[in-house]
Amino acid sequence: MNIIRFEDLVAQGQASGKRVFIRADLNVPLDDAGNITEDTRVRASVPAIELALKANAAVMVTSHLGRPTEGEFKPEDSLAPVAKRLGELLGREVKLVSNWVDGVDVAPGQVVLLENCRLNKGEKKNNEELSRKLAALCDIFVHDAFGTAHRAEATTYGIAQFAKVASAGPLLAAEIDAINKALAAPKRPLIAIVAGSKVSTKLTILESLSKNVDGLIVGGGIANTFMLAAGLKIGKSLAEPDLVGAAKAVIESMKARGAEVPIPEDVVVAKTFSADAPATVKAANDVADDDMILDIGPKTAAKLAAQLKAAGTVVWNGPVGVFEFAAFEQGTKAIAQAIAESSAFSIAGGGDTLAAIAKYGIEKDVGYISTGGGAFLEVLEGKTLPAFEILTQRAAG
Repeated sequence: MNIIRFEDLVAQGQASGKRVFIRADLNVPLDDAGNITEDTRVRASVPAIELALKANAAVMVTSHLGRPTEGEFKPEDSLAPVAKRLGELLGREVKLVSNWVDGVDVAPGQVVLLENCRLNKGEKKNNEELSRKLAALCDIFVHDAFGTAHRAEATTYGIAQFAKVASAGPLLAAEIDAINKALAAPKRPLIAIVAGSKVSTKLTILESLSKNVDGLIVGGGIANTFMLAAGLKIGKSLAEPDLVGAAKAVIESMKARGAEVPIPEDVVVAKTFSADAPATVKAANDVADDDMILDIGPKTAAKLAAQLKAAGTVVWNGPVGVFEFAAFEQGTKAIAQAIAESSAFSIAGGGDTLAAIAKYGIEKDVGYISTGGGAFLEVLEGKTLPAFEILTQRAAG
């Protein structure tokens, strides 16, 4: 994927004294008092901003926060807490600017944060008039918000269309490189883990991956539907019986290429869905009518771990059991540890996956942790993200 990288523009001296507009992803969780409860995204935005400041650019940064109503400002929609945290991280004051569409006063070597971009009328619908106004604010546009790359909005797509130069920031460029490494030119065998409660939400991902991967590990409620497809009983476990046909098609698609969808040999069951429910390990063909499958069993976990350790590339989306409950976390823990110990290049994404990575402390052992939930899933579906599309077009001139 050929894109203009902001790092290259800086290295070539093209950003010096220029007006640089950075679209960051600063959509952080806030408590009722308006305090940031988790600042990963703010910290992740700092390298692009520092790069622009070191180049003596006049730096404008914006992001969305929450789901505000366009044209209607409410205090809870303000990026004020983000401006404060960004100032602490950068070691300088970061002024918050409202009503900025028609002009921003910022000098080279300065940085300002532009108020919640989703307050601007026409942002969500990628309005052309708004996009042209945004593009007129800068000499260089920098897209550094992978979490929004699957949306064509004024600050993610329209501005890139009309800006003098449209580039990818270091965070977005790293996502593009990791995705290419994992999916476009993977080291084989390529193993994907797709887990979650429903096949329906991930069916297109399963279908897309089944044409490319060497092993497709399914987990959670998705695995239960695949167990039904394999003729196994699952008791009162979460599943989607109406999608058994789709699951069979994925299994056949893999088999036709000499690849496989490993069906659990053993499972961990309980009579109720609760943290203190007694856990019992059973063979996959011994599940009783009143059992709920809440994790994969130790034999299955060991087999999958061996497969992951022998992989060339691993793509991970979703825990394989109810890892939030201690009695049903062993499967996900085994998967996480196998990925950590594997020499494979691994890319992981999705909220629950990130929670599992944090729980088992393997952040440094995963090749790349994707910051974009929905965007990451759309990439796995084989879709071309709007941000990638427009940046590639602009790089081609």
